[in-house]
Amino acid sequence: MTILRLASYNIQYGMGKDGRFDLARIAADLGCSANASPDSPLGPNSSFGPDIIALQEVERFCARSGMVDQAEALSALLPHLHWVYGPGIDVDASTVLDGRILRRRRQYGNMVMSRWPILSAVTHPLPKLGLTNIFHQQRCLVETVIATPAGALRFCSVHLDNVAPETRMPQVQLMMELALNGAIRGGNWGGESAARRFEQPEPPMPADVVIMGDMNFNTESGEYDRVIGERSQWHGRMVLSGGLADAWVAAGHDEASGDTIPHPDPGVGPRRIDHCFLSARLAPFVTAARIGVEAQGSDHQPVFFDLDVPGPLR
Repeated sequence: MTILRLASYNIQYGMGKDGRFDLARIAADLGCSANASPDSPLGPNSSFGPDIIALQEVERFCARSGMVDQAEALSALLPHLHWVYGPGIDVDASTVLDGRILRRRRQYGNMVMSRWPILSAVTHPLPKLGLTNIFHQQRCLVETVIATPAGALRFCSVHLDNVAPETRMPQVQLMMELALNGAIRGGNWGGESAARRFEQPEPPMPADVVIMGDMNFNTESGEYDRVIGERSQWHGRMVLSGGLADAWVAAGHDEASGDTIPHPDPGVGPRRIDHCFLSARLAPFVTAARIGVEAQGSDHQPVFFDLDVPGPLR
């Protein structure tokens, strides 16, 4: 039996509900300790926080957040975790210092942090529509393969568009194709003489997948129907055996419950738009799900999920 502790948090580039930037508070909201170690006497699944974390709205070298490389800063706060970062937005932020170019890129995107090695990573740009009267931005999905004790697991951090269903649905469609067709795409490299050309075996591309992040849609949306399945008039959700399941529901919660982005207007009802979707065969292994309702580090609340995996992943 392997316990996997998973979390996702849209950190709003470190700006909390009080308008203050504080990445240490983000780490605390996630239940992480700067003194954590995978060799802790408490074991690899200790109180040092989640094993695998999906983050969104992590930025690098942006004036509003003090020109901080937030990916590096979070890594320094959590040195026990491996990490990769993938930008949706990537523009020039270089400057000239003492006659030399200081090469920097202003980036804004997603991050994956893991207690175990991240064997491979791909950043997938998501479809985007150019709009003239509404602020919009390039979004991405960061797909990783992580060497968990139960075997290789595909784990994705995603941030979908906030504008409208018309801008999100093409992104959802690509997200589903990436999630369900991993074997067709294969790993980062492969084929004849792959080991010789890259001096190491090709990385795995497992079928099992977990996708976490700020999806910007709730359970009443067409986007949710596309991911989980349409409703049957008499039998509820039609979750495909080879599709994705909602880990929140798998843990025993009502589909419409939960609020991950509280609104100051009490007339605005709960909105669960930060999700954990996973291969349907993994759904029975979900033992717990909760929202970090006390967190103050962002306009979103972090979400946490526990899986007890009885056998090898595939």
